[in-house]
Amino acid sequence: MSNEPITLTAGDAEATVLPGNGGRIGGLRVGGTELLRQGDRFGCFPMVPWCGRIRDGRFRDGGTVQQMPLNSPPHAIHGTARDGAWRTARTATDEAVITYDLVEPWPYPGRVTQQVALTPDALTLTMSVETYGSSFPAQIGWHPWFNRNLGGEDVRLDFSAAWQEERGDDHLPTGKRLDPGPGPWDDCFGMPGGVDVKLTWPGQLELTVGSREEWVVVYDEQAEAVCVEPQTGPPNGLNTAPRLVTPLEPLEASTTWSWRRL
Repeated sequence: MSNEPITLTAGDAEATVLPGNGGRIGGLRVGGTELLRQGDRFGCFPMVPWCGRIRDGRFRDGGTVQQMPLNSPPHAIHGTARDGAWRTARTATDEAVITYDLVEPWPYPGRVTQQVALTPDALTLTMSVETYGSSFPAQIGWHPWFNRNLGGEDVRLDFSAAWQEERGDDHLPTGKRLDPGPGPWDDCFGMPGGVDVKLTWPGQLELTVGSREEWVVVYDEQAEAVCVEPQTGPPNGLNTAPRLVTPLEPLEASTTWSWRRL
């Protein structure tokens, strides 16, 4: 099937899926109000087969060192799938399934499948990575850009993390865990009970980003948007906390954004 834009509807919620632009969610509107920052680089893009930065673009797989392009020098950032065209596998009024075949520069053949499911009060994104051949390390995550302001007061973030990864001068975790500190953030937090971050636009909307995964990056250093990024491991995780995709066991993760009017 084609990679044309897909519009999903449920109640007064509407989501736009853009297979042709990196498999991202191009928009999420609730009662006509757009929650995601607009633009080709924004919306919400999948981070796969890794999340955040890889130090110097290199990761080790057994005795082999793999080199990824340095798209955020001196590092490689956010995977390769956001730069490719995905294909539509199936669609319904409130659901879409899209796929992306892993190709160079990623050195291992495999397929990513993303399901987007909309209800009147929630959006659920589920992604899996399977291999066509040998096992390989991978990560899954999402990078939503939520609008800081919906026409009233700026959004407020509320979450309780068990720890914050100490961030080095190179923006990568040092391996040391700290007590969570105040923002602004471009930081990774640990939530062993699962990701649970609340965004509140006072008097308008409350939205909770949830996931069974225990890692989340919070980025709120831009004027226009804030990012709450659930993921299966920390930045540089292909080196420090790799998850393995095997012929018998794909890597799968999901996140649900649920909302209510205020």
